[in-house]
Amino acid sequence: MTDLAAFIAATPLADTHEHLHTEEKFLADGPDVLQDLFDHYTQADLRVAGASAEALKRLTDRNDPDLAGRFLGVRAAWEAIQHTGYGEAVRLTAKRVYGMDELAVEALPAAQKIADSLCKPGERLRLLRYIANLSYVQIDDFRWECEPSDDNFFQYDISVVGLVQGNVPEGCATPEVIREHIGSSFAQWAPKAVAIKSQHAYNRTLHWQERTDSEIRPLLGKSEELTEADKRALGDWMFARCIEEAIRHELPIKIHTGYYAGHSYMPIERVPSGLLAGLLRRYPEARFVLMHTSYPYGHEQIALAKHFPNVFLDLCWAWSIDPYATRDFVRHVIHAVPANKLFAFGGDSFWPNASVSYAFQARAWLTRALQAEVSEGLLTEKQALTLAARWMGGNQAACFNLS
Repeated sequence: MTDLAAFIAATPLADTHEHLHTEEKFLADGPDVLQDLFDHYTQADLRVAGASAEALKRLTDRNDPDLAGRFLGVRAAWEAIQHTGYGEAVRLTAKRVYGMDELAVEALPAAQKIADSLCKPGERLRLLRYIANLSYVQIDDFRWECEPSDDNFFQYDISVVGLVQGNVPEGCATPEVIREHIGSSFAQWAPKAVAIKSQHAYNRTLHWQERTDSEIRPLLGKSEELTEADKRALGDWMFARCIEEAIRHELPIKIHTGYYAGHSYMPIERVPSGLLAGLLRRYPEARFVLMHTSYPYGHEQIALAKHFPNVFLDLCWAWSIDPYATRDFVRHVIHAVPANKLFAFGGDSFWPNASVSYAFQARAWLTRALQAEVSEGLLTEKQALTLAARWMGGNQAACFNLS
């Protein structure tokens, strides 16, 4: 093992994006072994590879004791997807958590005993802090309410996605009342948050344009159902108000860009991060964290980070979507973008062992990216170590004011 590989393996890794279930849910509804292995993004690959919806539903049904039957229903699809980024993460969990060199029916009963042993108080934290070796996790649990843990290991984003989708808060009938509602909500929760977050690209285009109070006022009193254009106008206006509050409270703005989770529905024309250029220009004092490499529009996102001082790039989820593309993205960033702009990891998962496997995956592919730079003489090992330290935690601490 090189010094670079040893450093990346041993250094605590900042985790800037998760959707982790609470400790209470983990203890009450914690996953059995097949849920632990497959109850995340891998299901989309399995479906695309030919697994039926019924087989996938059964696969993650912890109330069905027939582990063999549940797995056999998707085994052909599993064999087709085991080398994708999602499949690699499954194999990492199988190996590092359950001791399985390969997924085999006969190994499942013993693995289930291990899964049973994990569902106990404190295990969720142990897996994340000591097995994944994370320095902290930042969680988007789709709410405004933020209650960080006492030691600040579990940190929280304010979810503003509903507003950006154009969903007007109940009882807010005028622009003035909405502005007051947003301001008071930020006053309550911003001191406990690390960022605001929106994944509105799942419901509308990333393109943003400035809207005035007079433009949205008649929409608030509209008796008939709002059109898509109406909701987009409202969402643009409310997003701007949220960004102004984020600036006031010194919170970065996290935005989902690019690829959709799931399968069979992705209006790809509305996900490139370049659609955000007008927003980035309008609010130069804001800090925008663009997530997921805007896959498959990585070069476009690199160009934004190169051009705009207020843009940062988060590799969360990207390593598992397409690890080769993300490795190449990192190498392009080295030679195009200032070194203080990149964040190395976020698991984007609900169960802790998924975060564990995605963290191992990220470390391995980050090592490959930087080791290739060293091997080709483009970086010295000392320079590669400096970049790794920045990307694994230093840049995040500065951007999110964690010091």
